[in-house]
Formats: sequence, C-alpha cells, structure tokens
Amino acid sequence: MQLFLNFLKLILLLSLAFAAFVPSASAQSQYNVIAYFLGGSSKVSSIDPTKLTHIIHSFEGIRGNKFVVSDSITVRRLVALKKKNPKLKVLLAFAGWGGCKTCSDVFQSAANREAFAKSVKSTCERLGADGIDLDWEYPAVEGFIGHKYAPEDKNTFTLLVQQLRKTLGSKYEISFAAGAFTEYLEKSIDWAPVMREVDRVNLMTYDLVNGYSRVTGHHTPLYSTGENKESVNNAVEFLLRQGVPANKIVIGAAFYARTWQNVPDRNNGLYQPGTFRNTVAIKNFISVYTPANGFRALWDDTAQAPFLYSPSRKLFVTFDDNRSVKLKTEYMMERKLNGIMFWQILHDKSSGSLLGTIVNTIGQNK
Repeated sequence: MQLFLNFLKLILLLSLAFAAFVPSASAQSQYNVIAYFLGGSSKVSSIDPTKLTHIIHSFEGIRGNKFVVSDSITVRRLVALKKKNPKLKVLLAFAGWGGCKTCSDVFQSAANREAFAKSVKSTCERLGADGIDLDWEYPAVEGFIGHKYAPEDKNTFTLLVQQLRKTLGSKYEISFAAGAFTEYLEKSIDWAPVMREVDRVNLMTYDLVNGYSRVTGHHTPLYSTGENKESVNNAVEFLLRQGVPANKIVIGAAFYARTWQNVPDRNNGLYQPGTFRNTVAIKNFISVYTPANGFRALWDDTAQAPFLYSPSRKLFVTFDDNRSVKLKTEYMMERKLNGIMFWQILHDKSSGSLLGTIVNTIGQNK
C-alpha cells in the first residue's frame, strides 16, 4: 500500500512539474490575451480558456436606452469557463459593425446614458460578466453606411464612458474597440478624459484596407509603408503622442484574410486596382490559397506582413500568419503594451494555431 501511495505522489509531482512548463496566458498575467467570440453556445467547448485572459462575447445591442444581451445562454457558458481558469474575464461587446444605428441620438441625453449604464450593471450582475467593451463604429466619423454620425459624438462618447465608470465602479472592466485608422484616431475620441476611465483600448489594427477600397494593400500590417500609412505602429505611436499610457493599449491581430479579385499581375498584386471579394477564416484559408491552386506566398519586409497572389486567377490575399502574429506579440512586449487581442477565436486553425503562437511567444520572452 505504501509503495502505491508513493507512486501516486510521484505522478502528482511530475504532473505539477509538467504544468509549470506549459505556457498559458493566465500564467503571464502582465500581458492580456483577449479573444473576441462570435458564435453560439455549442462552440464554447472548443475554447481553451487557459490560453486567454479575456473573452469578449460579440455582440450585444440596445433597445430604447437599455443594454440588451443577444444570447444569455452563450454568455453563461463563457462565464462557466472560469472553472478552468478562475482569472478569466468575460466581457460583453456592445454594438459592433452595424449595431450602433441609434447611438448618436440616444447617448446625447444624460438620462439615457444613465439608464444604459444601469442596465449594463444589472446585466453583468445577472450573468456573472466582468464588464463591457464598447464597439461604437464610429463616433463623429462615418462608419456603417446610413448610420448617423455627428461631430458632437466625440464629447458624447466621453460622457458615456464617464457615466459607465460612475455606475459600474471599480468592480467591472470597461474597454472599447477603437478604429486604428487616422481619421478615427484624430476625430472620434477625446483621448485624455476617456483613457482615465477605461481599463484599456483595443485597437482594431485590421481592416486598415477594407472592403470599400479599390486598391489592394495590407489590411493588418505591423509597420507603415510608402503606400500604406495605416498600421499597428502608426496607431500606437499616435496614442503615445496623445499621452495614452502604453499599459492601456492593446493591439489587434486578424484571424482571417481579405481577398481582392481582378487584380493585375504587377508588383505581385500589391497596391494594384482591384475589387474586394470576401473575407475567409484562417482555418478555411489554408486549404484553398495554396501553391497547387496557383498562389505565390510572399512577404513584405517593410510592412512585416504576409500576402498571396495568383497571377492566373488575379486574386490578391492579405492576412496575418504565424510569423506576423509572432512579430506583433514581440512588438507588444517590447513596447510594454497592455496586450494583444484578435478577431475572432472561432476563425483560428486547430493545428499550428495563431493563438498558440501568441501564448508561446509570451512564454518564451517572459
């Protein structure tokens, strides 16, 4: 019996020793690894919460002046992941692309801002969520076609954030998803008062060449080029110049590709005229955009970004891969930023995942 007990103790010690060498985001508490999640409750079981510090359920809405959750069952299942990672935070993303039609009008009113903030708090209490991620696209500049925007939105956003902090107190987190393009950075947010109230800003450093563009380019580059001003570094440098603390800045990675069609065979399709075709999740992308299907795998040393081009199909593809995600993660750590986020976790590959690259890079550079 004693030999058997000693054997069990040995197994337990070996298990603990092994666990100490397995990298996890929760173990690297100085950096946040933040996953946006858009999917039903059946998809929650596919998530490994030990690799994350935050999951942001996307997207919640507004009815009148009240915050409304789109899928309470899924939120509760995300919250239940805390059993596997007690340090995990589950936030509720508000609005998203096309979800803020009434924001410009509704949030002008102090009474509406207060009612909204109270409904956010009661929802978090009811579901066990840890706060809100505001995703108003966009205050003061054009976002979703047909949605109202006005110069006063900039001040309205500040007042909304201040009301949320007053209502939620320090118990709940407040973050917001920010456009990383110059017009948004300069016109949408009054950075100093807003950043005093929030835990972090999640820079959407993707879609920097978007579906409205008639010229190809990198949609999520780390650095600017002569043809592509918008980039991760461009947005980060702008915020630092505004006095935004580095430890409140989160940069974004794209777990999907954007493709353009009818792109002429010049410069491997880069910075050429074309028509936006579609977006493709990385997990689906890897079996389609292959050399066997006529695609050249290319790398831009200036942008630090991958791209693909097919001369026969005249298709151009811009995306993040394991190499570019590793470089973004290293950049985040070198600049002492708050962390890295990505859209979205269900797009990731099952083998050689981009999330795995993020977590491993943090572990290796601790």
